[in-house]
Amino acid sequence: MTRVRPVFVFVLLAAASSLCFAVYYLYEPHLHVDLVFYDRHWVATEIHPISPLSGCFDPDHVSPLYNLTDALYGKKQFEVQAGVPMRMGMDCYAFAGTVGFPETQSPRSSYIDIDHPSERAQFHTYWRTDLAPLGSRQEYMFKSFFATQDIHRSRLVLWSNGDLSQNTIVRKYMRLFPDSFTLRIVDIPELAQGTAMEYSELLHLHDDLAWVDGDLIRLLVLWNYGGMWIDMDTLLTRDLAPLLEHEFVTQWDCYDKIYQSLNGALMHFRQHSPYLCEAFHLMSTSSPPRSPSTDWGAILYLRLWRRLLAESIPPFKIIPFCFSDPLACRLDNSVPDPFTPDRPDGQWAGGQGLEENGGLDRALKRIFGVHLHNRWDQLFPQDGWVDRLLLRRYDQRLREKGVMRGEW
Repeated sequence: MTRVRPVFVFVLLAAASSLCFAVYYLYEPHLHVDLVFYDRHWVATEIHPISPLSGCFDPDHVSPLYNLTDALYGKKQFEVQAGVPMRMGMDCYAFAGTVGFPETQSPRSSYIDIDHPSERAQFHTYWRTDLAPLGSRQEYMFKSFFATQDIHRSRLVLWSNGDLSQNTIVRKYMRLFPDSFTLRIVDIPELAQGTAMEYSELLHLHDDLAWVDGDLIRLLVLWNYGGMWIDMDTLLTRDLAPLLEHEFVTQWDCYDKIYQSLNGALMHFRQHSPYLCEAFHLMSTSSPPRSPSTDWGAILYLRLWRRLLAESIPPFKIIPFCFSDPLACRLDNSVPDPFTPDRPDGQWAGGQGLEENGGLDRALKRIFGVHLHNRWDQLFPQDGWVDRLLLRRYDQRLREKGVMRGEW
């Protein structure tokens, strides 16, 4: 039998205690899905301080393209912000069902573009031509858009960093929807003109793809043109029109991540919105994004939201996680993994069914989309819930709209 000397045990415990104390002194622990540590110095210098806004909401500074009174204080038909995390059961999906008219066509009046009443509602998405070819997986996003939105009163703008006009899939949709689908190439310096970011060195952080391709391009596009941003890795499930009366970002998940609670995978802002004007000011005066900066946008939106509150300006809305990201909550109420075959028992959370008109189907008809978090190299299982409840229906709805006949 090997005996351990008490002195050795004491030294070991003291060392472990000192290490734990040092870690706790330097880092702030938070338990989400896993244990996350935030640098306390970073929190103290980057998160807690609330600097003044730059004056973008002063009436003399607001663009004539932006109706400040209507945007901030005008009457809205639908409430999109619950005010509680809605972690339990189907609460979030039930709340989504109160916004608009699920399973039916929304009123045509709600499709009027707020910035340009005589024009189509604008929706924007983005694909990098140098990272991967635009193929069948990306096409599902197009199908979902044209199957669920009013093609006569909306327009999808596909932004890219290269020429996609000769892509076979893109050409097909341009032919099928000549008035509802268009291409644009991103020119970051041009989009940044007239903003606080115009001469910023941050415009040239091309090595940080999460910063440039995610947060920066989204905000610059919406500043210049207004409308709704939809990440390409999203499958829409119903009409987005009821969300257009609000300016908003999205709750990232239901875990209450204290510093990373917001995201812009689905977001809406009016053209020349003072919210975006202030976001650019905050970008230009903040420390550069950490590398990699996948959380930079989340932190930006949180910091801006707190500054708006500090100056008694109604902040932008935060729509609940399940509206567009129902994969990001508890095991008993997140939608099943889209890339895993259905459970053999054909059930979902709480014993609800995966069949047509079952519990999952009803939930999908209430929310607005399913954000897939990239995973471009994975395929949807044949006859899985994505195939049965979404993809096949896109084709059917497009046929009912008089398009896609004989396309495949």
